[in-house]
Amino acid sequence: MRLLAISDLHISHGENWAALSRMPAHPEDWLIVAGDVAEKISHFRQAIDLLSHRFARVFWTPGNHDLWTLPTDSESQRGLAKYFQMVQICRDFGVVTPEDPFVQWPASREPLFIAPIFTLYDYSFRPDTVAADEALAWAEASGVVATDEIILHPDPYPSREAWCHVRCQTTEARLRETAAFGSLILINHFPLRYDLVNLRRIPRFSIWCGTKRTEDWHTRFPVTAVVYGHLHIRGTHYRDGVRFEEVSLGYPVNWESDRGVAAYLRQIWPLPQP
Repeated sequence: MRLLAISDLHISHGENWAALSRMPAHPEDWLIVAGDVAEKISHFRQAIDLLSHRFARVFWTPGNHDLWTLPTDSESQRGLAKYFQMVQICRDFGVVTPEDPFVQWPASREPLFIAPIFTLYDYSFRPDTVAADEALAWAEASGVVATDEIILHPDPYPSREAWCHVRCQTTEARLRETAAFGSLILINHFPLRYDLVNLRRIPRFSIWCGTKRTEDWHTRFPVTAVVYGHLHIRGTHYRDGVRFEEVSLGYPVNWESDRGVAAYLRQIWPLPQP
């Protein structure tokens, strides 16, 4: 029995969906899906249906692409309503979301909880020399503007920053409560730390990658590992002795289709042997 992880499946790309469809079943393993499954609600449902039948248990947290509302997708709602559409689909298939109780890993000597969280971003992943109200202009000056600015709606919140702050506040409270009972594996689409966002080609895209409100969560709470995606740069990193796993599949250009999706599943727990 293993806890595996992947993110950024992006099944709107036909190559990604075809490869995911061919992935063999893992009937004894649990799977973390750390966001960016699909933009359209029908595609999202299709993927969750498939994964829920291939793995013993599935955990999901939303990515920014999941939260998009495409003008061509009449089935999708906007903002918070779109998020809860996906939460309901997950619940229909028994998939655990950030709105559900954290689940204890059954094969551990000490209590270990798998914690899907959803924090979004607030443009604070920027140099200290850039003021908050200048962040968007700073990014745009380098030719970078995220599609989120057009089709990731914060409704009913006044902004994505406001939504992010609410999510961080409520998540902190939940983590505090659970920390009294055991350790945590945190699952988030967005990196929890600014120093993990190493985007050499588009460095100013960092403002759409997370919030500094989460930078110390791995030390404030008893965290065993952190799983995230979003960057399409797979890797294992350590901060203060805590393991951070970026588990993206990504767009077709980011992975080798002849290897299949299963080759990109990262084992999170038990800790894999060298």
